[in-house]
Amino acid sequence: MVSASASMSMAKAHNLVLFLILCTTLQFSSSSVAASPSLSDHRFNVGDLIPFFVNKVGPFNNPSETYEYYDLPFCHPDPLIRKKESLGEVLNGDRLMNALYVFKFRENRIDEPLCQKKFTYDEVENFKHAISRDFYFQFYLDDLPFWGFIGKLEEERLTSDGGGPKYYLFTHIQFDVLYNENRVVQVNAFGDPNRALDITKDEDIDVRFTYSVIWNATRMHFENRMDRYLRASLLPVYRQVHWFSFINSIAIIFLLMVLLAILYMRHLKSDMKKYSNSNEEDKEVGWKSIHGDVFKHPPHSSLLFAIVGMGTQLLILLCVLWFLAFIGTLYPYNRGGLLNWLVLLYAVSSGFAGYSAASFHGQFTVNGWERSVGLAGILYSGPVFVAASILNIIAISYRTSTALPLGSIIVILALFVFLAIPLLAFGGVIGYRFRSEIQPPSSSKRYPREIQKLAWYRRTLFQMFIGGLVPFSAIVLQLHQVYASMWGYKIYTLPSILFVTFVTAVLIIALVNIGLTYIQLSVEDHEWWWRSVLCGGSTAIFMFGYCIYFYVRSNMNGFLQLLFFLGYNACICYAFFLIFGAISFRVSLLFVRHIYHNVKRE
Repeated sequence: MVSASASMSMAKAHNLVLFLILCTTLQFSSSSVAASPSLSDHRFNVGDLIPFFVNKVGPFNNPSETYEYYDLPFCHPDPLIRKKESLGEVLNGDRLMNALYVFKFRENRIDEPLCQKKFTYDEVENFKHAISRDFYFQFYLDDLPFWGFIGKLEEERLTSDGGGPKYYLFTHIQFDVLYNENRVVQVNAFGDPNRALDITKDEDIDVRFTYSVIWNATRMHFENRMDRYLRASLLPVYRQVHWFSFINSIAIIFLLMVLLAILYMRHLKSDMKKYSNSNEEDKEVGWKSIHGDVFKHPPHSSLLFAIVGMGTQLLILLCVLWFLAFIGTLYPYNRGGLLNWLVLLYAVSSGFAGYSAASFHGQFTVNGWERSVGLAGILYSGPVFVAASILNIIAISYRTSTALPLGSIIVILALFVFLAIPLLAFGGVIGYRFRSEIQPPSSSKRYPREIQKLAWYRRTLFQMFIGGLVPFSAIVLQLHQVYASMWGYKIYTLPSILFVTFVTAVLIIALVNIGLTYIQLSVEDHEWWWRSVLCGGSTAIFMFGYCIYFYVRSNMNGFLQLLFFLGYNACICYAFFLIFGAISFRVSLLFVRHIYHNVKRE
């Protein structure tokens, strides 16, 4: 009776997980279709009303500091209707709402009145503060994003009367819309400086807002309308940077392969030959003397295998994202598309973390694999949850649009509890049951060999420095382009180049850590497990250091932007620490197995 009820409970839980996966997939795919211009019709007849939404405003230098458009006292319709958004759009800070602007296909509007409004002293001060910080607005017309400034500031040195800076509010916006046959292809917005209103005086003021819509035909095809957002990344200077980075990476890989070939041919082969021709006393020298210690159960093994498991999951997630970019599912300005897939894929791929952690743990001991799986579940999501919670509280206090509403938080927690955790446990069970036992070439000693005091250049910190610096030097130019895309307004649209850069970084990390592992073993230091993870993951430490340099050199400012910049980059670099650490560990393990099994054959 008890077993039957337990089976029914497991069946209900299984059905609940399947239902949640189905609902989430349908929601993400529907939102992706709705936002994708290639999958929607987007055809209009003359006079048809075109979907238009206002989104957000914010200082130009601080991309993370955005506010809802109507947080500034602009004219707004009654009632104010919010567009239903996907989880990715909410995470991205998008808050689309209706507006008083009217766009009808191929119908010009000249000096169309928008509204007449009297601004109070406080409202004028809000506009002056926004203009002083170069606030921009973002609108969407037929799913095409476009931007413009709300006003302009004339510095004191540029004014003729010398009475201090002057604040001008753009009261007239001209929209230039390009169309091809019956489809919208491009839209631009310009604030007319000749109709800018001086709001420098601290007093109430009457403002009349107007706008114009000018339609022009173009030969640009509808399928290419997103190309304008790609041009910034396809200028010749950026192409030169991409190619220089690529050639630099290839040169480093070639040099490392030559060095490792020399290492293998001249040292390893020589060591094995000496080992086979020497007596027993001579065999107990160098890396051969610790054959009974290198496969000994590593310290803090649960945490070590959790790192390998989580790094494996994040690596698989990254590869799937690249695949989606290659087939066109992810493209620039697919509102919330990247974040949608990130959240869903992270939950779905949790099984890989459980499988890797449990299978590695099971190679050394039968008991305690649950601890490794549990640590893998919180190793990345735990710090990210803490960082996101702190940033969300700060965003709420600043009343920015990046603050997550309660509904989105509940959806994320539900995905983690009802999808990620069950898949993590399921992967752990599968990994433990289908584990393969490690077969060292010789039995492990009961008491490990004492490690002699090493020179400073053979210790962990220096090896981490070398293991991180060499791969970082190969990717630093591409890393700058990625940061410029994340924290600026340049669009990174070359996923193939980014993928090649990542592959070269992985190859360099693997080659460098093979060499570092050999150097460590050659001085009879058998504690290579953790050092392989730290030396591989140290590249991410250099990445985080470069992001601080990038912030100092940028025009970003303010406490909110600083915290968001450091918080997001810390989470990203921590993810790459786990990925590179897992790769380095796996490569080092293969290398150690290879050389000691060759010794056994000799």
